[in-house]
Amino acid sequence: MAGCGETLYGAKIDRGFWSAFRETAVREGIPYQWRALNDEIEGAEPSHCMHNFRVAAGREQGGFEGCVFQDSDAAKWLEAVAYSLRWHPDPALEAVADGAIQDVVDAQRPDGYMDTYYIVNGLDGRWTNLKDNHELYVAGHMIEAAVAYFQATGKRALLDAVLRLVDHIDGVIGPEDGKLHGYPGHPVIEMALMRLYGVTGDEKHLRLAEYFVRQRGAAPLYFEEEDRKNGNAFYWKDSPFLYQYYQAGIPFMEQADAEGHAVRAMYLYSGAADVARARGDAALADVCRRLWQSTVRRRMYVTGAVGSSEYGESFTFDYDLPNDTVYGETCAAVGLVFFARRMLALEKKGEYADVMERALYNGALSGMQLDGKRFFYVNPLEVQPIACEKDAHKRHVKPERQRWFGCACCPPNIIRLLASLEDYLYTRDGDDIYVHLYAGGSVEFALGEGRVTLVTQTNYPWEGDAAFTVRTDRPAPFALHLRVPGWCARWQLSVNGEAVEADAVDGYACVRRVWEDGDQLALSMDMPVRLVRANPRVREDAGKVAVCRGPLVYCLEDADNGKDLHLARLGDAKGEDFEIEWLPDKLGGIVEVRTDGLRETDAGWGDALYSAALPVRTEPAKLTFVPYYSWANRGVGEMCVWMRR
Repeated sequence: MAGCGETLYGAKIDRGFWSAFRETAVREGIPYQWRALNDEIEGAEPSHCMHNFRVAAGREQGGFEGCVFQDSDAAKWLEAVAYSLRWHPDPALEAVADGAIQDVVDAQRPDGYMDTYYIVNGLDGRWTNLKDNHELYVAGHMIEAAVAYFQATGKRALLDAVLRLVDHIDGVIGPEDGKLHGYPGHPVIEMALMRLYGVTGDEKHLRLAEYFVRQRGAAPLYFEEEDRKNGNAFYWKDSPFLYQYYQAGIPFMEQADAEGHAVRAMYLYSGAADVARARGDAALADVCRRLWQSTVRRRMYVTGAVGSSEYGESFTFDYDLPNDTVYGETCAAVGLVFFARRMLALEKKGEYADVMERALYNGALSGMQLDGKRFFYVNPLEVQPIACEKDAHKRHVKPERQRWFGCACCPPNIIRLLASLEDYLYTRDGDDIYVHLYAGGSVEFALGEGRVTLVTQTNYPWEGDAAFTVRTDRPAPFALHLRVPGWCARWQLSVNGEAVEADAVDGYACVRRVWEDGDQLALSMDMPVRLVRANPRVREDAGKVAVCRGPLVYCLEDADNGKDLHLARLGDAKGEDFEIEWLPDKLGGIVEVRTDGLRETDAGWGDALYSAALPVRTEPAKLTFVPYYSWANRGVGEMCVWMRR
């Protein structure tokens, strides 16, 4: 398996598109979320999260409140803080995080157990419902937080706590006689254990992660036995999913389709890809490829959203991608970014980075308001506000972002992704350096006895140019592999201003040479407006197109185009017929896209509901498109991505 090598850590994003979003996430989002975790946001649903830790630690009175997995919100928040401290040192924020970690550590039981739901409600019930009560999910997020915080600060309090926790889990669950032969109902611990293994090198951590992947769905089915033994309810017994809701209806190695709860699926597949890479397991890698293809080639939205049904927050069947009842949970898009990044580590294919970019710029980023203080759980591609209120099948769709949620998995998830984004830009395989995403900043790495700094200048995604300047204290022989996105039909490379020939192999154009200090490699990509069609099997999008430019999907909002967006048409407009304009004061700074189109009118209809005689009447209309991630930042209104020609 020839992947793109190891993550090139130490990158900096210090200018451009992502720099602005990350500053918002750190300066506004992280403090806001800390207030939410402490129930200090007026008008927001209470979290109870930190209260639960303090009750479990004996510092406050009361019972456990909130969802059974409420601890995970604090873990993801701590993880986001850790990433932010790498590039935005903040002693005051670090002190707050240290205090939160102390609350977590003080709640831990002497045997290593950490889960406030059972610590407060009674330890006799622990490990009796792995299917639904999220103990391993909470543990996984706490492990990820601990690893990130240790790597960022060198502090071991939380790391040492989760090492004791993993020892406890390993003593309770596993293939040996006398242990529970179970696995998590909600995966994430698989990814987490692999990250822990990267720090400790302890074979136990890799072995346990591999066990959770391979044991899943094996006969006899653990969840059936657990339900029978402990009298647990099975919420999905009358559903189309059955145990595939948990991706556990059949052995993992036999699975071929993305099924069940979408977030669980993305986390599971990500952990499996990590294990496949660490073990060099070709068979497991093949399973990951099958599940990848099912996800992105037949069950993914143009925005990178996954999970089309509100029922079970789930996948349904191939090409079932409704726009106005979609679930498209923010966490699922974040999970797809995780999965794509891990598949990229398995094998060098630009397809993985293309999907990573698609989900990042569209399906995930749409989950946060531009001010970092409101959030979407559900990310629709078409919204009529009255339907969100009056149609029970669309009540899960919100026309505006929310201050917080009782089940608040999405807000800290998008924040931790944004805070760690530099880890997705570059990887290294010996003297081969791969650039997967384009962001203004730099990265430094050792090469032989010298050091090289690669400085990136780009106005991506608004423009298609990226320039890389090499800074080195001695001549440096290495190869730069630049991703040529799948959306790009025309591109050119130059070194020090002179064009060079290079083929894009598996989506990457390579220039290998001995680089001198000050050398510059430039990639110039044409970035026209594109009218994208869906596969004809996608019934909801037949005869429609989506407007895209570069990695961004665009949409119509009634703030620019008036109401009844379903009456707008593109007519015969082609990509070259669109105007583009950089508007620094609109929606935080965007490239707006405009074209002449049509709007169907109701002239002559009166109060008739149906007619065979009235002709279709249209009038000219100027259509204005904004990036999908930016919708719903100007009040409640209609929105649509797909529109008729």
